[in-house]
Amino acid sequence: MQNLLRWTSIVVGLSMVAGTLLSLSRSPHWFVRGWDFPRVQIVFLASGAGVVYSWCCFQGSVQDKLFLAAVLACVIWQVARIFPYTPIAPVRVQSSRRSSSDERRRIRLLISNVMMENTAPDRLLQLVRETRPDVLLAVETDDRWVRALEPLTSEYPYAVRQPQSNWFGLVLLSRLPILESKVEFLVQDDVPSVFAVLDLAGERVVLRGLHPRPPEPLRDQDSTPRDAELVLVGRWVEKQKEGPTIVAGDLNDVAWSATTRLFLRLSGLLDPRMGRGFYSSYNARNPLVRWPLDHLFHSNHFRLVELRRCKDIGSDHFPMLVELSYEPEAPAEQPESQAASGDQEEAGERLKAQAEAAQTGDDRPGNP
Repeated sequence: MQNLLRWTSIVVGLSMVAGTLLSLSRSPHWFVRGWDFPRVQIVFLASGAGVVYSWCCFQGSVQDKLFLAAVLACVIWQVARIFPYTPIAPVRVQSSRRSSSDERRRIRLLISNVMMENTAPDRLLQLVRETRPDVLLAVETDDRWVRALEPLTSEYPYAVRQPQSNWFGLVLLSRLPILESKVEFLVQDDVPSVFAVLDLAGERVVLRGLHPRPPEPLRDQDSTPRDAELVLVGRWVEKQKEGPTIVAGDLNDVAWSATTRLFLRLSGLLDPRMGRGFYSSYNARNPLVRWPLDHLFHSNHFRLVELRRCKDIGSDHFPMLVELSYEPEAPAEQPESQAASGDQEEAGERLKAQAEAAQTGDDRPGNP
């Protein structure tokens, strides 16, 4: 039994150490980038391996000490990455200071990956009626889902619809007037994003809805298109400086990944999760393997009213509800995320990698 525990803890511990080292690489391969996701799980598994080894296998040899040192270093590094998203970390976005009566300058958004195969659209419709968002961004919407959302038309007269049968369709419904809108294909010709300008009590609010293709093994898809799309949008936000800005959607990336953190620094946007919790939205079907993939980032013109992970709607993602308050004085106390030395160079490398993939034909749908 002791020998079994020894080898089990060694295999688990060294696997977590190896995965942590792999995640330090900039390789876009799906297997490498997959280690960005389970940082919480890595902490628990590596910690468990270290505790078990110390309890029943440690004999004081050099090998024993090296193994435990490697496991401890792995745990410390992973904790440092996820710490900003725990409730004991400093809050990045302040809570609103406006009274509840001043609701004209609040915007309430519901972001939902509906899962195209989901046959229970009534559950999303019920959630919309219960939460009463001003804006609904639904992704993975095909023609069937567009028809299923038609009962909301009377309450949400402004809409942008791009149904697709490849899991990358999207629908934007709004109570707020949409002053401008367009559907764009920023990186791949079958992966749309939506650009819209909303009228919030006379203030123009720019909204970008995204759902980039994920790195995944089924079609040997790497993270190059996803990373390039986030870099493009991050640079665009920083260049435009159009005032109140929101970027939302299923980004197929975790909040603590190098790519998402690069996006925040390039764009200057803020993540309201920081200092409040993980709010893991995927996988809704497996509580042991859950990560924050559905995001809303915003400029520092807003403070936070509400942030909530909503109930199950039959999808593999939980919807996310975020309510923001537009407060022009907020930027003085909520500085933008700042670009670090080398960020622009790294961004350029990711765009170059995508351009090279497109030229060689490796950017075709289903290819890496």
